[in-house]
Amino acid sequence: MTAGGAPPAARDPRFAELAELFREGLAAVDGEACVRAALHCEGERLAVAGRALAPRTRLRVLAIGKAAPAMAEAVESVAGERIAEGLVVARDAPAAPPRRCALRLAAHPVPDATSEAAARAALRLVEEGAEDELLLVLLSGGASSLLACPLPGLALEDLARATQALLRAGAPIEELNAVRKHLSETAGGRLAQRARAGRILVLAISDVPGDRLDVIGSGPCAPDPSRFADALAALRARGLEAAVGRRVMAHLERGERGEVAETPKPGDRALARVEHVIVASNAVAIDAVARAARRRGLRALALAGGLGGEARDAGAALVARARAARSDAPTLLVAGGETTVTVRGAGRGGRSQELALAAACALAGDAAIALLAAGTDGVDGPTEAAGAYADGATRARGRARGLDARACLDANDSHTFFQAEGGLFVTGPTRTNAMDLALVRIEALAR
Repeated sequence: MTAGGAPPAARDPRFAELAELFREGLAAVDGEACVRAALHCEGERLAVAGRALAPRTRLRVLAIGKAAPAMAEAVESVAGERIAEGLVVARDAPAAPPRRCALRLAAHPVPDATSEAAARAALRLVEEGAEDELLLVLLSGGASSLLACPLPGLALEDLARATQALLRAGAPIEELNAVRKHLSETAGGRLAQRARAGRILVLAISDVPGDRLDVIGSGPCAPDPSRFADALAALRARGLEAAVGRRVMAHLERGERGEVAETPKPGDRALARVEHVIVASNAVAIDAVARAARRRGLRALALAGGLGGEARDAGAALVARARAARSDAPTLLVAGGETTVTVRGAGRGGRSQELALAAACALAGDAAIALLAAGTDGVDGPTEAAGAYADGATRARGRARGLDARACLDANDSHTFFQAEGGLFVTGPTRTNAMDLALVRIEALAR
């Protein structure tokens, strides 16, 4: 992983320190490491997340999400010939292809034909299993788009339009997934419903607030508490009926009337054979950053769940919290979670860059605070950056290059601003996806 944002990092060692601390958080939620820690093999005895398997139990492996290749790598290295068949579905190609599992690349965050093909391959994999096998699902964020198979009567373009409309409207993940689960063959417990394996174990890296099993990757193996009515309410509340199209609305309305089968609900017998284990989460990353900061002599304050709502509001709020937390010791605030962006302008960016730009506007002229906001998956919106750095001089650096920070923020054009100003933080694929982190370094009060 590269540090990214080299120009400001070279000028200010605080940015380099924030990048190093961010890496500590990534290491704690690395896809391969967290799955490997859940596996124990001694001779012919294999245990997965403390669940001992019978000596001859074969594994059918399905890895889905941005961390899928890394998670599958751990299982392949430990389980080896026990793997009867496997499929890895990811957004980015790994450095080395899987050895025992097939690999498919698909689209994210808006599904396309590769997503539908991957979903159909996943359904074939689970339907061709045997009752005496264990279906091991390695789940991470991004799975909702990477596996997107429209229900009968719908087309892939319907899923894509609905996803795009909700993303642009800044809908939270719960609303987004309530809709997607009622449009897709593989979401909302339907994948597990179709599986033949007598036992299903899901190892998940959580990328959602509260680590809700039904929300991670749209819960392909989890019972779904949401209903068609919830999907309709989400779309109507945001005025998205026309944006998603008549076919989607008609399908959801038929479902509300009971003319289309609901997703499996809590207590569904078909899902009684499913177990979920969270192997990494945003809270784990936050804790790792805080511990690393204390080793460096910083006073560390962890704000689990501290990121939410509109990204621009979260950026301003973090600055206010940082000023209130200033003390006679250098301090690091570590906030985690997931914000949203309501797209009003025609610019480029992502939620972490927008948060950083809002923070830069609030920090103008303040030399005591430096911030790094980034996604743990290395992806922030449709850009090559994971996020961005900001401090009290960011706005002035942008102005010197002919850009006004506030105007760029109003146009949702944070990427253009930071690309010119030099504050982009670029990691490349990170082998994990545990929501976002915002690290705020606060200088000690002068004595």
